[in-house]
Amino acid sequence: MEASFIQSASANAQTQPKQRTRALALIEGAIFYGLIAVIVFTAIPYGTVDPWSQAVFEIVVFLLGLFWVVHCLLAGSWRVGNVRLVFPMIALVGLAILQSFVWSQTDQAGTKVLWSLSADPFESRALALRVSALILACVLFIRFTISKQRLNFMVHAIITLAIACALFGIARQALPHGEGFLLARLKSGSGYAQFINKDHFSYLMEMAFGLMVGVAFMRSGRRERIPLYLSGLVVIWAALVLSLSRGGLLAMSIQTIFAGLLFLNSRNPRRDPVASTTPSGLPAWGPRSARGSDTRATVTASEDHRLTWLRSTIAKAFMIGVLLITIVAGVAWLGGDQLATGVETASIEMAGTDTSELHEAARRRDIWRASWRMFVKHPIAGAGLGGYWAELPSFHEGSGVLTPQQAHNDYLEVLASAGLIGAVLLVWFAIVLVKQTRRSIRASEGFQRAVSLGAIVGLAGIAVHSVVDFGLHITVNALVLMALLAILSLNSFEESELQIEN
Repeated sequence: MEASFIQSASANAQTQPKQRTRALALIEGAIFYGLIAVIVFTAIPYGTVDPWSQAVFEIVVFLLGLFWVVHCLLAGSWRVGNVRLVFPMIALVGLAILQSFVWSQTDQAGTKVLWSLSADPFESRALALRVSALILACVLFIRFTISKQRLNFMVHAIITLAIACALFGIARQALPHGEGFLLARLKSGSGYAQFINKDHFSYLMEMAFGLMVGVAFMRSGRRERIPLYLSGLVVIWAALVLSLSRGGLLAMSIQTIFAGLLFLNSRNPRRDPVASTTPSGLPAWGPRSARGSDTRATVTASEDHRLTWLRSTIAKAFMIGVLLITIVAGVAWLGGDQLATGVETASIEMAGTDTSELHEAARRRDIWRASWRMFVKHPIAGAGLGGYWAELPSFHEGSGVLTPQQAHNDYLEVLASAGLIGAVLLVWFAIVLVKQTRRSIRASEGFQRAVSLGAIVGLAGIAVHSVVDFGLHITVNALVLMALLAILSLNSFEESELQIEN
C-alpha cells in the first residue's frame, strides 16, 4: 500500500513539470502568433486610425501583456531581453503624462479654465496609452521571437501583408468603383489600398521593401528564391508608383541606393573560418611546425573562398543594378504625366508665397513655419504631445478654412510638441539605435543577419520619409516599426544555442 502511494506521488511529480512545460509553450505560441495576427488585422480598418479600432488594438496588446505576466509566474522568470531601444520611448510616454497633468484652474467669464503643459491634456493621455501599447508590443516581440523559425514567420508575414495591400491598391485603382471599395470610406481618386492617405500606404511598403531586400540579397544561398522576392519587389514598386506618393518614391529611391551600398560593404566582420583555421582544423595562429605543411593549402582555400565571394557579389550587384534600372524605367512608364504634375505641385508647396485663392496656408512650407513658431513659444517642454492641433491655430497664418492636424514632418512635430526635452529624447533614441544596429550586424549570422540588414534599410526609408510626412501616426505603420526595432534587438540565435549547449 505504502509502495503504491510512493509510486503514485513520484508519477505526479514527473507529470507536473511536463504539464507546466506544455502550458508555457502554449502561452508563448499564443503571444507570438497573436502579435502577428494583430499586425494583420490592424492593417485592415484603414490602418487603424479611428478611436474604436485604436481602442481594440490597445485592449488586445494589453491582453497579450497579461498572458506574458501569467507566463512569467509559471516559468518563475521575468526575463525580458535586450530592450535598450525601448527606454527613450518610455521616457517619451512619461513626458506625455507629465504634460497632461492639470497644474491649476481659474474661472474666466464663468468658464473653468484648466492650465497644463499640454494644449490638449486628453489627447496627451490618449497618446501615452497608445505609445505604451506599441512599446509593450515591441517588448513582446523581443521576448517571444526565440528562434529562427519564428523570426522567419514574422518577416514573411510582414512581407506577405505588404504585397497583399499593394495588390489590393492596384485592384482598387484598376476597377471602377464609387463610394466604398470593400471598405465604406474608400473613395475613388482618394488614398490608396485601404489607407485614407496615399502617403501612409507608402510607409508600409518601405518597411516591407527593406525586409525583402535583406532576405533576397543580404544572405548567401537560397538563390532559387531571388526571382520570387524580385517579383514581390516589382509589385510593391508598381503600387508605390501608382499611388503617386512623392515622399514614398523619394524614400524608396534612397533605400535602393542605400541597400546597394550596404550590400557591397556588409561582409560579416566575425572571424572567417577559412582564414582562422588550416584545412587540418588547426588554428592558423598555432606553432609554425603545426601549420607549416598546411600553408599552401590554406592559401588555396582562402583564394577559393574569396573567388566564390567575388562571383556572388558580382552576381548580386548585377541584380541590384538591373532592379534599379527597372525601377527607374517603371517609374517613368507607370507614373508618366501624373508624376510630373506631382513635381510641379511640390515646387508650389515650397514656393515663397501662397497663391491659393482662399489663402488656406496648407502648404508644407506654411505648416513648417507655424510649427517652428510654436517651438519658439514653447521651447522647453513644447505645446504637448497630442496637443499639436490645438495650439497650432495661434501660429498658423491662414484664413482659417483649414487647420492642419499634423506638421507633415515628424521631427519638427516632436520639437513643437515636446520642445528641447523631446529633441533630447529623439537624439538619445538615435544614438541607441546606431549602437544597437552595429551590435546586431556584428553578432548575428545567416538569415538573422540578412533580416537585420533589411530592417536597417526599412528604417532608413522611414527616416527619410518622415521629413515630409506623418505616416508613423498610423497604428499599423507604427506597429511594423516596432517589429523592425525588435529584429535589431534580438540576441544572436547562434550564441544562444552555444550557451545552451555549454
